[in-house]
Amino acid sequence: MFEDAELINRWKNVVQEVGEACVKSGRGPEEVTLIAVSKKHAARAISTLAREGQMDFGENYVQEALAKLEELSALRLNWHFIGHLQTNKVKHVPGRFVLIHTLDSEKLAQALHKKSQSQGMTQPVLIQVNVGREAQKYGVGEDNLSSLVERVLTLDNLKLEGLMTLPPFFEDAEKVRPYFARLRELKEELEQRFGIALPHLSMGMTGDFAQAIAEGATLVRIGTKIFGPRM
Repeated sequence: MFEDAELINRWKNVVQEVGEACVKSGRGPEEVTLIAVSKKHAARAISTLAREGQMDFGENYVQEALAKLEELSALRLNWHFIGHLQTNKVKHVPGRFVLIHTLDSEKLAQALHKKSQSQGMTQPVLIQVNVGREAQKYGVGEDNLSSLVERVLTLDNLKLEGLMTLPPFFEDAEKVRPYFARLRELKEELEQRFGIALPHLSMGMTGDFAQAIAEGATLVRIGTKIFGPRM
């Protein structure tokens, strides 16, 4: 169908642009995973891209995500939870997502750990950091980051994989770059302080993924540029 052809074309263009950004930054394309942000888009669009080879998809809302997971259960997809997670929704999450990007409090960490423990599994997580110190956004502040990391490292059923951020928006994407650089610095400081490896930086979206890749992103979350406007 024509709609499918448009979707596939947009996705291929993004894959190419991500690859070009990697090369420009002296990195290999295999170092960066493209997460297609499929929130508010139909399961059919996801299956279309899956047939083309896109395996990683990001969802923001638990109930919407669970419906898609069920509808597309025959596909071997990597689902990422990238939205704010309320503690009362935690029971639905562990074991269903390869990575939760938005851990931002000790309370949420404890809830995720308890549910993961009850299921006999370990849930990979990223800590969301509010590098822009924006009151309207979720994420732990830099001042409380180390204590949250310390707490998460005591929870055997959580596996800390790195950091995530939603930086302030600027029309000029270059103005976002210092926030990406700061997240990378924080990751490196934590690795040194705690003697751990944090392989992932989840940062960069439709308008600024090239800058994020230049500053070390390993996971970029791109929705509109792939799927078009939300339904």
